Amino acid sequence: MKYLYIALGCLCLALGAIGTVLPILPTTPFLLATCFFFAKSSSRLNDWFLSTKLYQNNFKSLREQGAMTKKTKIRVMLTVTLLMGIGFVMMHQVLVGRIVLGIVWLLHLYIFLFRIRTLEDSSEQ
Repeated sequence: MKYLYIALGCLCLALGAIGTVLPILPTTPFLLATCFFFAKSSSRLNDWFLSTKLYQNNFKSLREQGAMTKKTKIRVMLTVTLLMGIGFVMMHQVLVGRIVLGIVWLLHLYIFLFRIRTLEDSSEQ
């Protein structure tokens, strides 16, 4: 099982890294999955991942303080909105799918706008 978790963690890390430069691929869910799989498989891999710039820039503040910078929140919200918008357009004949996507998108916005605190970004000051 350990090797399966390592393989899945590496796959999610690769997809998350690609998602940082390719807006069509979501970064956040893949990096969260990477955290999960590495934590389950190896403390060494988990420690390494927690020290990467990718993790530091996107999730460290959320994990430690329950908050994200405005820049990070906007980047995540825009990426999710773009991806869900593509799905919404592609499901033009599936009303139930569009309704589900709309509800998930609204919940996503609600959580990011009202449930996750916003930190001041040190580069904005």
